[in-house]
Amino acid sequence: MTPQDNLAHLVLEDGSVYRGEAFGAARPAHGEVVFSTSMTGYQEMLTDPSFAGQIVVPTYPLIGNYGISERDFESARVQVAGFVVREYSARPSHALSTSTLDEFLKSQDVTGISGVDTRAITRRLRTRGVMKGVIAVDETPEQALARLGELPDYGDTDFVQQVSTEEPYDWDSPNTTTDGPEGRDRPYRILVDDCGLKYNILRMLRARGCEVKALPAKSTAEDILSLKPDGVLMSPGPGDPELLDYAVDAARGIAGRVPILGICLGNQMIGRAFGGKTFKLKFGHRGANHPVKDLETGRVYITAQNHGYAVDPDSLPPELEVSHVNLNDGTVEGLRHKTMPIMTIQYHSEASPGPLDNEYIFDRFIDMVRKSDV
Repeated sequence: MTPQDNLAHLVLEDGSVYRGEAFGAARPAHGEVVFSTSMTGYQEMLTDPSFAGQIVVPTYPLIGNYGISERDFESARVQVAGFVVREYSARPSHALSTSTLDEFLKSQDVTGISGVDTRAITRRLRTRGVMKGVIAVDETPEQALARLGELPDYGDTDFVQQVSTEEPYDWDSPNTTTDGPEGRDRPYRILVDDCGLKYNILRMLRARGCEVKALPAKSTAEDILSLKPDGVLMSPGPGDPELLDYAVDAARGIAGRVPILGICLGNQMIGRAFGGKTFKLKFGHRGANHPVKDLETGRVYITAQNHGYAVDPDSLPPELEVSHVNLNDGTVEGLRHKTMPIMTIQYHSEASPGPLDNEYIFDRFIDMVRKSDV
């Protein structure tokens, strides 16, 4: 293949054009263009359902150098709409690598573009805000820009329905008669409302001895409570929380009846369940180096994040208080109910990719479940 054969362009809705070379599926792609500051973890990014509908631009220049491994999947498939890199490695080196990045994207029918100035793209997105974009293959940038104007905006699509499980499933469910905590005849049953969960959430809960089941995002409060959970986790996921009234209704219906932990999109849904509002961030928080302050302890944590929306603190009712704040822009990073066993975080305590400094959130949740088990 000659350089001209795999010529591609990333075209943003403001008319800016970035020339590169297509790899992976090498077909046209479109989505909201966002950047992530994580230096490693590209496989976890690619398979993170929160990136559904988005063309992802890692700011780190070399991607693919350690290949693809079976252990680093965060969902069953690639979720991104497209992948934009400065340079991808065609010859990865890692003992667990089973394929190259190019082969992986081809197998998933997802397009990548390399050889572009990702720093320039990031600077434009930070200045102008996230935008729709097209990876143009076999068409001119002018044709791609015209086509882009006819595509729906990211905030008009309910991507949760594209990534949620269709049927409930157990995550390595333990024996309910022998694995319970001291004084119980079964482990704590934690249900995860799957709006785009990452597998590491399930791994973290299972590692703490819980019986874990994932449920479809459209599960009602009655569906959830009928399974007699000891706790419920409202998961991360993609898209605008204003489109998710069904999940908000479920959160409202179980509030006060079972302990709840909300992560990322789950934080926003619980905020909405109590009358709060959300708003879209200019360019979102995506990466593994975002400082968050825990207001209860005063400690600052470096967190993994992936979201484009936030809760408006001025819209919250008196019974919900802000528990964590982002030290970069002051946005809400967590909520706590004053009387009900409900806690939320806006960042990703399960990391993947990112620091594991925030696993303690799962311990707090399990402790909340334990204290409610009376």
